[in-house]
Amino acid sequence: MSESEHERMTLILHSGDYDKVMSALILGNGALAMGMDATVFATFWGLERFTRRGLEQGKLSRNHFLGVGRWMVRRRMRRAHVASLERLLSDYKELGGRLIACEMTMEVMGIDRNELRQDLIDEYGAIGTYIQEARASGITLFI
Repeated sequence: MSESEHERMTLILHSGDYDKVMSALILGNGALAMGMDATVFATFWGLERFTRRGLEQGKLSRNHFLGVGRWMVRRRMRRAHVASLERLLSDYKELGGRLIACEMTMEVMGIDRNELRQDLIDEYGAIGTYIQEARASGITLFI
């Protein structure tokens, strides 16, 4: 593994669950804060969270309770002074984090580029794009 591989992290964000999107952004921000490069390859339900209608819309992966679970988690996070999902995303982008939208997912799920938040997407790519990123990374995660 080369020195540059230790300085990069690539995440596949497959899930659109609120807590998993938050986890991906916390990990990405942590890597960026430590001087690493970070890339999130958003696919399937993970990509849906980056549409104009969707960042805060995801349910919890467990204990959703018809939306009450997400409300309770958000309330606990505010009490613990954990940044909101929107703030984590804003910090991620400001620190130089990259977000790649999966083109195959867009086609399969009927997501048009105009539906995605253009302020967030750095690139559109396919599996080859992810593999290039992952090959150059010391850390790769699937969320």
